[in-house]
Amino acid sequence: MECTTVDIQHTEPRDDSPNRRGFLALAAAAGAATALGGLPAFTASAAPLRPTESPLLSAADAAKNQLWWQAPGSSPSMIEQGLPVGNGRLGALASNDPSNELLMITDATLWTGDLNDKLQSDGQFPYGRDDFGSLTLLAKLTVAIPDHDLGNVNNYRRTLDLAQGLVSTSYDISGVTYRRQIFASRPDDAIVLYFSQQGGGSYTGTVSLAGTHGESTTANSAGRYASFGASLANGLKYGAAVTAYSSTGRVRVDSTSISFSGCKDLTVVVSGGTNYAPDAAAKFRDPSVDPQRLARTKVLGAAGHSASTLLHTHVADFRAVFGQLDINLGTSSAAQRELDTWERVQARHRDDVPDPELEAAYLQFGRYLMISGSRGSLPMGLQGPWLDGNDPDWMADFHTDINIQMNYWMADRAGLSDCFDAFTDYCLAQLPDWTDVTQRLFNDSSNRYRNSSGKIAGWTVAISTNPYGGGGWWWHPAGNAWLCQSLFEHYEYTQDRAYLKKVYPLLKGAVEFWEARLITTTVTDASGASREVLIADSDWSPEQGPLDAKGITYAQELVWNLFGNFHMATEVLAKDAAYRRTIDGLRERLYLPVVSPKTGWLEEWMSPDNLGETTHRHLSPLFGLFPGDRIRPDDSTPKDILDGATALLTARGMNSFGWANAWRSLCWARLKNAEKAYQLVVNNLKPSVNGSNGSAMNLFDIYEVETGRGIFQIEANFGTPAAIVEMLLYSRPGHIELLPALPAAWAASGSVSGVGVRGGFVADLSWKNGKVTRATLKSVGGSGATVVAGGAQRKISLKPGESVTLRNLG
Repeated sequence: MECTTVDIQHTEPRDDSPNRRGFLALAAAAGAATALGGLPAFTASAAPLRPTESPLLSAADAAKNQLWWQAPGSSPSMIEQGLPVGNGRLGALASNDPSNELLMITDATLWTGDLNDKLQSDGQFPYGRDDFGSLTLLAKLTVAIPDHDLGNVNNYRRTLDLAQGLVSTSYDISGVTYRRQIFASRPDDAIVLYFSQQGGGSYTGTVSLAGTHGESTTANSAGRYASFGASLANGLKYGAAVTAYSSTGRVRVDSTSISFSGCKDLTVVVSGGTNYAPDAAAKFRDPSVDPQRLARTKVLGAAGHSASTLLHTHVADFRAVFGQLDINLGTSSAAQRELDTWERVQARHRDDVPDPELEAAYLQFGRYLMISGSRGSLPMGLQGPWLDGNDPDWMADFHTDINIQMNYWMADRAGLSDCFDAFTDYCLAQLPDWTDVTQRLFNDSSNRYRNSSGKIAGWTVAISTNPYGGGGWWWHPAGNAWLCQSLFEHYEYTQDRAYLKKVYPLLKGAVEFWEARLITTTVTDASGASREVLIADSDWSPEQGPLDAKGITYAQELVWNLFGNFHMATEVLAKDAAYRRTIDGLRERLYLPVVSPKTGWLEEWMSPDNLGETTHRHLSPLFGLFPGDRIRPDDSTPKDILDGATALLTARGMNSFGWANAWRSLCWARLKNAEKAYQLVVNNLKPSVNGSNGSAMNLFDIYEVETGRGIFQIEANFGTPAAIVEMLLYSRPGHIELLPALPAAWAASGSVSGVGVRGGFVADLSWKNGKVTRATLKSVGGSGATVVAGGAQRKISLKPGESVTLRNLG
């Protein structure tokens, strides 16, 4: 490989550089509420600082990251057609109907249910909306403008500006151009709607705020707001409020709503939340918070500023995060660019012609959703903070056997490490109850997964978890190890010792659980030699096969990974050396899977037979390929194991649910099969028709539950972007590989900046004709690594803050 390097330089972070310090400086300037993680719940906060200059992008710069449609969303189909906005806690779907703007608003903490700490006779946790609980809608906001009937509208267009966190709508009526902007501001903790016009028009109509649980909305003319407040059956308090104002015309507060007439402009501000607190000792409630009163305070505080000021404050905050990664996968055709987003999705599938700008936009859409849904509140579950009703499938919960983990695979890879905080904070807040419930219930006689030794230690979780420390459905013994894998991988990206110290109790508790759970058995190898090994007690390979198999590959790989991460954590933190040696000894005795002589696949169970569905959606036995990396296409992995993993992945097929396709794509990327990895990305971009698997009009991933009925499930919107990044860069501590799985569709030329690298680096790279032309590595805590590109390699050594640029890598 020919390469030239520039001198290693110590560089202070640019304002747009993809690192934590740069983000914090910009976020503070934009008025972020706190330094890390943001508001833990719906709480009072200091008035945000306002930017002194406009942070808005030029029209040309903004166009690169815009999606657009030629029709509004239909109110009965909001989950597929509504456009999402969010401030990390509040989320809303907007219809953008000219005459009847509808926002369906969700607060991430508005959950029914409770601790749910009693097992049923079959050993399962109850799993209903009243016991386990469900995420529910907070409110519906309607801005009715009767004169703006869609039948009278010309030149309709709505746009989702990913880089600025902004939904815009424009249309013409009788020579007047009407515009509206909708955004969810984190600094002001509110959703803002701004209506304007050009050409002498005006707005007349009503603003209505309605709860979704039978609440009564009241209005206060003196206070200039309408609001409601109530409590769920579990005692959780919640409330919402709205206000409206204009520089012209008349705005009047009626008994239950707000009316406006003759307004050339109109600003509507809505906020709300709950008294949820991430504190198990306080039973996840903050009794000092009155959500209805707080919502009034927030909307009236925001209303003291112009819509322009609110917009600039929001955009400065949003751009500081979004701008940490940029991507260019190539240039689409002029014909493709002329199509609106839904037409492009359909054309990509119909014509089977690569559309690299659309594919890059899909990655950026995932990043937009993460910024909008994971900042300073609960992590994102099955639907993030976007609902169209109070009965989401699987309660929109936190599934621990793939779903919540996949939601956060993208965060560190795609320049959004701070958005991972919600996942960390959730696990830390739940740990006391997870530990208590495990100690009391895991060895209950009704639990088919109880430890046969009778010993119990540490903590684990159920397949489903809620925000109150509770579990739903079956116990999931290996779930603790998978949560810890995600937590430790975040440390690998950031090299943040303070963070590792914070999550160490989670790692150690999971290790203690497995020390007590592992059992000894004897295995015989192909030569006839016998040896004693440690295996997991009875378990279920998610979500198929025998319910009580021992030594399943899924658990064995996860525990092997957990014990290795624990070893690293104890060394970094210089603690528990004696216990580390004990766990190292257990790890050496762990049984690791073999290839079935019958199927040629890596065994999913300790059996040569396939005991499940060949094309099953889960890739549970391939954890060691991804997200783990024990199985790698290099000399560290025995050829039969690599071939067996490849054969199993092949048998699983290339067409499944969106999240399953994303996982498959990531595995093929790890195997350096660029075209299969790319095809699975394309499969997720196909249009959903009548609820079939694929992308809805608004790019939400649709999961086909049954023929003719699909639901929104968000993991593919994050897992697929993670796969795109993994195709461009693979890393593990000390090893960085550039363009390991670059497909032909993107090979001509491209670039990406701000990619997170395990080991404590951030990478920018560009390529042409499939070869890296330039790569810059910046240390955010890492020291050394081997950089591989085009079959050759280069060693780098950096101090934190330093960077090195490599050129003409062949």
